[in-house]
Amino acid sequence: MWLMLLIIYTIVVAYALDYLHYRCGVRRDLKPSNILLDANMVAHVGDFGLAKIFSLELSDANKSSSEYGLGNEVSPSGDIYSYGILLLEMLTGKKPVDSMFREGLSLHSHATSALAGDFVLQIADPMLLRDDVKEGSLISLLEIGVRCSSEYPQD
Repeated sequence: MWLMLLIIYTIVVAYALDYLHYRCGVRRDLKPSNILLDANMVAHVGDFGLAKIFSLELSDANKSSSEYGLGNEVSPSGDIYSYGILLLEMLTGKKPVDSMFREGLSLHSHATSALAGDFVLQIADPMLLRDDVKEGSLISLLEIGVRCSSEYPQD
């Protein structure tokens, strides 16, 4: 059941990003705390941590921001990267700042190693493994998370 909810959540958030980017021209600070689920388990993407005055010109709203940690321009590539990290967080139950991630190890490299070494179930959040989980579903979601969180946007 948890994995099915995660799959639905993942798809709904992807649709929300598509809508925001291609129909509204808006970018968001995508992270778990900016995605709310309503009573019907429908995901709603927002930017709840940053108070913004919407009288700013659109070009000003998309300037350099600390939302992506490096002060780069807010862009669809940044949101895709954030989406990938979001997936990896949900699948592993680990945050990118977890104490295990040091000395060159990151959430992204941890997931990449699990895919390459065929030990995806060992890094999965135990809550996801409560039900009879299909490892192939976890692998597919982890692959999406890894691809979206590549270090280089062109990848």
